Amino acid sequence: MNWHLQNLTQLQNSLQQGLIDSVGLTSFFLERISQLKHLNAFLDVQPETSMAQARQADLLIREGKGGPLTGIPIAHKDVFVTKVWKSTAGSKILANYTSPFDATVVERLGLDGAGMVSLGKTNMDEFAMGSSNENSAYGPTLNPWNLERVPGGSSGGSAAAVAAGLAPIATGTDTGGSIRQPAAFCGLTGLKPSYGRVSRYGMIAYASSLDQAGPMGKNAKDCSLIMNAIAGHDPKDSSSLEKDNEDYCRYLGKPWLDKNNLVDKPLQGLRIGVPKEYFSDGLDGEVRTAVENALRAFEDLGAVCVDVSLPKTELSIPTYYVLAPAEASSNLSRYDGVRYGHRSADYKNLAQMYERSRAEGFGAEVKRRILIGTYVLSQGYYDAYYLQAQKIRRIIAQDFQNTFLECDVLMGPVAPGVAWKFSEKSSDPVQMYLEDIYTLSPNLAGLPAMSIPCGCSTSKMPIGLQIIGNYFSEARMLQIADYFQQASNWHLQQSPLLAPPASNGEVS
Repeated sequence: MNWHLQNLTQLQNSLQQGLIDSVGLTSFFLERISQLKHLNAFLDVQPETSMAQARQADLLIREGKGGPLTGIPIAHKDVFVTKVWKSTAGSKILANYTSPFDATVVERLGLDGAGMVSLGKTNMDEFAMGSSNENSAYGPTLNPWNLERVPGGSSGGSAAAVAAGLAPIATGTDTGGSIRQPAAFCGLTGLKPSYGRVSRYGMIAYASSLDQAGPMGKNAKDCSLIMNAIAGHDPKDSSSLEKDNEDYCRYLGKPWLDKNNLVDKPLQGLRIGVPKEYFSDGLDGEVRTAVENALRAFEDLGAVCVDVSLPKTELSIPTYYVLAPAEASSNLSRYDGVRYGHRSADYKNLAQMYERSRAEGFGAEVKRRILIGTYVLSQGYYDAYYLQAQKIRRIIAQDFQNTFLECDVLMGPVAPGVAWKFSEKSSDPVQMYLEDIYTLSPNLAGLPAMSIPCGCSTSKMPIGLQIIGNYFSEARMLQIADYFQQASNWHLQQSPLLAPPASNGEVS
């Protein structure tokens, strides 16, 4: 069996029917990870621990204590701290660091929660700062669709792992598009929930008011199953919403309008806002065509498209790149070589130890953002830059609320183009930052947003459609995405690396 081609529901059924057990399933994916290690998708794999978890999961299933995710393997972005696997955040400064506790997301998905089996930690841009995975201290991850192209970032390792069939699903984090953009570049479904929906406890911080964890999987239903496990209030996280968790699968397969209404089409009554700013001259023609075709498909499903405006979209880039570095300069001040992480071997006093440890441990992009953040928070510039950015952030959030008076969700591209070739943009940071033009504003506003596959370029690279909802509308967004995926097959397109592995016959 080609287990790597199955979604979570199919894997669940296979486990329940005894077609395979968690030990066999975990062994299968560990073998694929080993065979495709040249992708550099994983930073740390501990096969013995994974197999031990699989045996425990099998025991839970035999005892009738398993849930819908029990025994299914999962990969975690290396931004989540873990007790067994190293937690480096893709940085040299945290090389070989192992946490004394698991992040809440890891804990809720693990054996004491949903019963999933951890396959290991995936590669990422250092401290989640990047859009290409080229900023990892441990080398870039390759895109399974084309090994010469980036997988997106910062959750590029998680995206590549799922797209190459190294894991059925993976966790990621999104500060300015770091789930949605790699999902789009690798042909996956990726969801960034509303800010505060998912606990940030144990998630190595980049920008605390923007960071949010979410799933990256094969389809919308897979993401909804993971959301059921990871969402909900966490008293250990001060930014966690005191809001009861909900069933994110509850609208799947149901019409948009109330079930008591007779409707001809499943999404009849849905109003889709199409921001004109998302279709400017900078948008690649093939991406534009794919998104427009997707919008027409939604109209065939009964939705109505409404032209709307988000006038401050272009200001989201300067606003983000003031606020995020400002928070990063504070969050990353804890890495000083004293208690954990990299410490310089050559220093004469404490101050020099700080300086040299940080200079040696941080990469170029992280240093750049720390310097920017420190600058905008310094005396004489705080009012001119940081406070102004906070004001614009409020205006951006209000623009969204004004728009949601006219529509239920917003749709547009995830990125201006498809995945680019390595080194194409890395020499020009500003050019790299411009790639986030469509994904930054939902983070600034704290809104939920997701990416779903909607096309393919002539270079055979996936194209993603972005869906942006109002606060706490994740279940509705997943419902919309699921109907699109029932009516199309873009999410079923496979990367060239999804061919069955050349195995010894035990796990193929």
